[in-house]
Order: sequence, then structure tokens, then C-alpha cells
Amino acid sequence: MSSADSLRPTGAFWTIIFAIFFGNFMATLSITTINIALPVFMDRFEAPLGTVQWMMSGFMLTTGAIAPVVGFLGDRISYKRLYVLALAGFTAASVLCMFAWNIHLLIAARILQGMFSGVIMPTTMTIIYQVLPKEKQALGIGLWSVSAMLAPAFGPTIGGWLEASYGWQALFAMNAPIGIAAMLAAMRFIPYYRLGGGVKLDLPAFLGVVVGTGSLLTAFSRSSDWGWASWQTLLLLGGGLGILVWFIVRTLRAQAPLLNLQLLRIPRYTCSLILNCTITISLYAGTFLIPIYMQNVQHSTTLHTGLVMLPGTLGMALVSVFVGKLYGRLGPFPLLLGGTLLMLLATWELSRLDLVTGTAFIATWIAVRYIGIAMSNMPVTNAAMSVVPSAYSGQASALLNWVRQGSSALSISIFSTILASRTAAHLQPVSGPAGDMTEGAARELGAIALGIQDVFLIGTVLVAAAIPLTFLLRKPAEAAAELPS
Repeated sequence: MSSADSLRPTGAFWTIIFAIFFGNFMATLSITTINIALPVFMDRFEAPLGTVQWMMSGFMLTTGAIAPVVGFLGDRISYKRLYVLALAGFTAASVLCMFAWNIHLLIAARILQGMFSGVIMPTTMTIIYQVLPKEKQALGIGLWSVSAMLAPAFGPTIGGWLEASYGWQALFAMNAPIGIAAMLAAMRFIPYYRLGGGVKLDLPAFLGVVVGTGSLLTAFSRSSDWGWASWQTLLLLGGGLGILVWFIVRTLRAQAPLLNLQLLRIPRYTCSLILNCTITISLYAGTFLIPIYMQNVQHSTTLHTGLVMLPGTLGMALVSVFVGKLYGRLGPFPLLLGGTLLMLLATWELSRLDLVTGTAFIATWIAVRYIGIAMSNMPVTNAAMSVVPSAYSGQASALLNWVRQGSSALSISIFSTILASRTAAHLQPVSGPAGDMTEGAARELGAIALGIQDVFLIGTVLVAAAIPLTFLLRKPAEAAAELPS
């Protein structure tokens, strides 16, 4: 038994999972409940998509940017206390969002909300791998994945109903009772412990991560307005990449790094990390594009949009429950390959959306896509974490969430930019019935639909590129005794 295992705290399995489930559910739910209302915020605050999408990408940017310090904070104050403090901060930030009177204040409050969300997700994952015994970790991370998957799945339906019934403020008000309940459960059921991994706070490195990632995100978000060859875009791209390269070099040379990049020397962890990013990007790209299509092209309400996505939500929930049980018998490869193929097929079909696509077609392929994501998410996460020594699980979780959330935030900004540029490129007369719309309105709707097709095609290519990586996970995992030197 390793020294980390001898220090492992004990606690009742289901009460610990209960305490983790609701906090993680709240942190991820707040992403997709907002997505479905992006057109509402555009109208309410008279803001363009390029500005409003910062409610989503800014949230996800800070979610990833804060991840490098989670290992340091957990080591200093314990992961239990860190989790409770993050829940309190998230709840308070949600209340601030309710009272925002312009889009810029709302974005700022969302960024603060994202910072606490970025603490909650890796902290709950770390607690599973440090508190639960080895033989129950696969089931534990399976249930953790259910909470992470149910929130994005149910988010559009819940968000559509809340916005239609009570207004956009209700999207944030619902976090208060969930957050308070999660705090009480965490204080009651999660045992206090500190393993101590020797992580130190490298403030210049942390600031470098935030500035570098923020520069890239701003460049991709504003490139459609500035132009890819403009000095602003090139300056932010060059500066962001340069700062991140400096951060990586500094981190590799540090004795107690903020992010332990030596974990990337574990092949199975690195492969799973790449696949995890692909799955996450695929999930949030769909929740970003479908509401825009439904509300801007087909003029659906937020509630109707949520109901169209409901069959996929239910399918994801059902499949997520069984994936945790199947993982022990099948391992990650069959589930991951099957899920990725379903994602590929569904994303390709959604690239055919046009002005008159039927509701049944949309609901069916969203459901197939969600089922594929549910089949893939838990296996790829556990495949990464199961090969990491227990003493490094906090750092492994922080690195995974930093890369995953950072790439997701950047991808949303890129998809937003591509959608804007391709919509402008497709702004031409469209064939088909236009009803009582003016010719200009019909042209604009057709251009948006074609732009969404283009973005889904890019998503199809991304998923296809990930399929060969799934074959690297065919062999059974062997937990690493120590990090490769």
C-alpha cells in the first residue's frame, strides 16, 4: 500500500457521491441553461452575438484558467473546504448575475461565476480519487459523469422553461437553493483530509495562463470584426501563444509546478485528455448552435427549443446510468468507439439543417449525438485518471480541466467567429418559400442556416479525427506507481 493510500480518508460511498453530485450538477448546469437564451440576451440588451457569446466563452475561459491553482489551494486548505468555499462563491455570483442591468456587467458576473465553477469541477473529481477506495472509483467517476452530463443535457429544457415562464433572471435564481443544499451536504458528508502534494503557488505562471488564454480568446472572438490580418488580431494571437509557450517552459523547469505537465508523459493519460477535449467541444458546440438555429432561423421560443432537445436529454440520462456499470465489464474502448461513431454520424446529419428542416429530424439527431457523448464521457475520463498515482490525482484533475475548458472556450469563440463570417459569405438570395417575409429577411435566414451547416461540418471533421485515438485505449490500463522521469 502506498503512503497516499494509507492516508486515504474513509466515508460512506453514497453520501459522499450525494454531496458531490449536486455541486457538480449546478456548476455545469449553468453553462447550458444560458446557451438556449443567447438570442434572448441579444434582444434584451441590444447586443451582437460576438458580445453575448462572452457570457458562455468568458465563463468557460475562467473555468479553465483557474484550474492550475486548484491543486495548490486543495493542498493548503483541503479539498473539502475548497469545495464548500467554491459553492458559496458560485451561489453569490449567481445572485449578482440576477441584478445585472447591462450586458457588460452580466458578462463580468458570469466570469466570476465561471471562476468558482472551475474550482468545483476538478475538486469534486479529485475527492472521488482521493476519498473513495480503488475498487469503487470507476463507479464513483461514472456517477460524477452522470452529473456532468445531465446538467448540459437538461440545461436547455430547464433554461427554456424558466426563461419563458419567469424571465431570464430565473436562470440564475435557481442556483441559490441548489448551492445552499450542496454546501450543507458537503459539510455534513465529505470527510476532512489533507494528503499534501507539495504544490506551490507560482503567481507569474498563473497570471501568464490567464493573460495568454484571454488574449487568444479575444483574438478569435473579435477576428470577424477586425479581420484575421489586422494588427489587433495578430498582436493578440502572437502575444497569447508566446505567453503560453513561456508558461509551459517555466512549468517544465519548476520543481513543484503549478501544473504538473510531467503527467503528459503517461501515454494513456495524454490520449484520453485529447479525446476528452474533443467530446467536450462537440457537446458545447451543439448546445451553442442549436438554440441559435431554432430561435433565429425557425423563430422558435426558448421553451420549444428546450422541448426539442428533451428526447436527447432523456436518452443521455438513461445511457449515462448504464455506462458506469458496463465500463467494468467492457473497459473504455468499445464504449468510447461506439459513442464517437454516433457523435460523428449525428454531427454530419445536423450539418444538413436548412430553412424547413422538421422538428422530428432535429430532435432525433440531437438525441443520437447526446447518447454518443454519454457513452464516451465517463470512459475517457476514467481512462485518464485511473493510470495516475493517487498523490497526483489533484494535479491530474486540474490539468485535465484546464486543457478541456480552455479548448472549449476557444472553440466556442472560434465557432462564433466562423458562424459570423460564413453567414456574411452566404448572404445571397435563397430559394424556397419565404411566406410574408421580406426578401432581405429571407436572405438573412438562409445565410444563417448555411453558416450553421458549415460549423457543423467542421465539427464532423474534428470528431472524425479523434476516432483513431480511441484504438490506443484497447489495452487494459495499469495504474502508474510513479510518474515517468
